[in-house]
Amino acid sequence: MISLNIRRVILDVGKGLNRPTLVDLSEAIISVKGVDAVNISVTEIDMETMGTNITVEGTNINFDDLVRTIEDAGAVVHSVDEIAAGSRLIENVRRDI
Repeated sequence: MISLNIRRVILDVGKGLNRPTLVDLSEAIISVKGVDAVNISVTEIDMETMGTNITVEGTNINFDDLVRTIEDAGAVVHSVDEIAAGSRLIENVRRDI
């Protein structure tokens, strides 16, 4: 079996307005094997929920544990918007069509 060195994951995640807090969610994510850094940005807020974009970087990030940890904290992964893997990171280059 080939081991995929996941280095960056960007997720669209929904959570309750007050629980988990962004700090609690960050603490949970940083505990996942392979995670070196996490950035959570709020994208929208309504009466009961908060939409966020979560960027995680590291080496050999355990994707299944990452998703499970987020869900165990009380949030919901809506989509995987980006995964970067390999021996180095490649930044996206915007192309004008």
